[in-house]
Amino acid sequence: MHSFRRLLGYMGNYRGLVAIAIACNVLTAAFTVVSIPIFQPFFNLLFEQTEPVLAAPEAIDSLDDLEQYGGYLVTQWIREQGREQALTYICAFLLLSFLLKNLFRYLALFFMAPVRNGIIRDLRNELYTHLLHLPLGYFTEERKGNLLSRITGDVQEVESSILNVLEAIFREPFIIIGSLAFMIFVSPSLTLFVFGLMVFTGVVIGGVGKRLKRSSGVVQEKLGEIVSRTEESLGGLRIIKSFGAEGYQSGRFAELNDSYRYSLTRLLWRRDLSSPLTEFLGIATVAILLLYGSRQVFAGTMEAGTFIAFIFAFYMVIDPAKNFSKAWYNVQKGLGALERVEEVLAVQNPLLIPTSVNERPKVGDGAQVQSGIQFHDVGFRYRPDGIDVLHGINLAIPTGKIVALAGASGGGKSTIADLLPRFYDPTTGYITLDGKDLRDYPIRELRNRFGIVSQEAILFNDSIYNNIVFGLSDVTPDRVEEAARIANAHDFIVATPGGYQTNIGDRGNKLSGGQRQRLTIARAVLRNPDILILDEATSALDSESERLVQEALQRLLQNRTALVIAHRLSTIQNADLIAVMDQGRIIERGTHGELLERGGAYRKLVELQEV
Repeated sequence: MHSFRRLLGYMGNYRGLVAIAIACNVLTAAFTVVSIPIFQPFFNLLFEQTEPVLAAPEAIDSLDDLEQYGGYLVTQWIREQGREQALTYICAFLLLSFLLKNLFRYLALFFMAPVRNGIIRDLRNELYTHLLHLPLGYFTEERKGNLLSRITGDVQEVESSILNVLEAIFREPFIIIGSLAFMIFVSPSLTLFVFGLMVFTGVVIGGVGKRLKRSSGVVQEKLGEIVSRTEESLGGLRIIKSFGAEGYQSGRFAELNDSYRYSLTRLLWRRDLSSPLTEFLGIATVAILLLYGSRQVFAGTMEAGTFIAFIFAFYMVIDPAKNFSKAWYNVQKGLGALERVEEVLAVQNPLLIPTSVNERPKVGDGAQVQSGIQFHDVGFRYRPDGIDVLHGINLAIPTGKIVALAGASGGGKSTIADLLPRFYDPTTGYITLDGKDLRDYPIRELRNRFGIVSQEAILFNDSIYNNIVFGLSDVTPDRVEEAARIANAHDFIVATPGGYQTNIGDRGNKLSGGQRQRLTIARAVLRNPDILILDEATSALDSESERLVQEALQRLLQNRTALVIAHRLSTIQNADLIAVMDQGRIIERGTHGELLERGGAYRKLVELQEV
């Protein structure tokens, strides 16, 4: 029920519309129930099944007196109007009641439509924002396609299965209560008999509903796997084609898709069982009711017209009960999808959870970095039960200096870079900026101090201008152009058909690798960060692109604090300090010349690259 309470919380943002919709549903129910007692006296009086009531009771002290008084008023009205005229008025009144019933039913749907869509918008916004704030480690464990399925398919399932039946949940109980009230008024004993049958029906329907909820969760999980497999295949299409693995991938997808079909079929079997099962149980109840009630009519304990009105009232219970049970089935189905959304929303970012460190007063006033960054015996592992990928790292990155990390792949260089903007926190030890623990800085302020240019140029399906400006406000076109010139990007930008407004496609696939990388450098230049992190920014480029990018990087690095990671050692020869890493440890440190003279691991790396 926690998931359902979350939806009710969203509904609180639309109190006015919800209140109007509920009022319309109440009026719908009222005009539905009003039509029921009309029939009782007229079946008796118009067709002369009982004697007219010629005298009003002296006092109304009981339900029988109230019924006698109503019969007296009807008798007088028929005498004054005549039977045919009275029947005409009855038909007109019935027509008016059903007109108003359907009018308010439409108005309830009309006012609930923006509520349903608004709640889905709010839920999807919260889920998307929550995903953006989760730590990077979460996405290494979760499949991207599964998360895409939750923000699309699962959220839409909530709309179609839960919110789409809210009006039924609000409306049908009022109709059922009103009809039952009339039935109790007419014959409490007969109503008790019917109620016992309805309880049995409810137990049967409820049992199937629980199984439907479980099946819905399985179906949504398999749909997430399908989306994930599709996204994975599209991303690796070049490899699939080059290895001739189309048939292999198609076979795996077909197997997964067939499993989804099987689960979905079983789910639909159960869901579609709700309406015929409810109708059959309802008709069975009516048959038993006819048999039981007719005996009371034959025995003279109930008038025929009264019994017909009772049957009509019971019919008015069956249809709303069927709609309500169908709505309940859909709610159970939708709760399975909602719980999958809740699983993601329940995940917390450990970097934002208060700890003994984070509870200290936050520092940082946005001033320029003074002394730089210092690693203090830092160790790190990605999972609590995993192996250490960093061991006792002690490293200083002074202000205005360039520190480079070298070494074979898997040595821990990129992990060190990820610790600086707190994508992760050290497992042991700590890192300081100007002598203050990084965890003491507000995370947004801390990350604003860093500019990152990675090996993979991360760009978005947007214009060149928006990709350079990304995340910044109050930026003038002149500043954007200046940043592009520094990054050696202006010339190729103005050569494109739309200039700075040219759309670069998904992940910038309309540009070459060198052009994409220069755009990321322009983005870093415009940000004007205190500290730069360059993670193998030229390793995937051809010679000409590398030359242009290197020129841009040299301009970017002037008088700036930087941590540079490089496989091509020629790019870090001018660094103030080079730290050589192996298996998570710093095994050498010094300048390029010092390390060459030492003849250790760094020299071997240089000689291998020269060969």
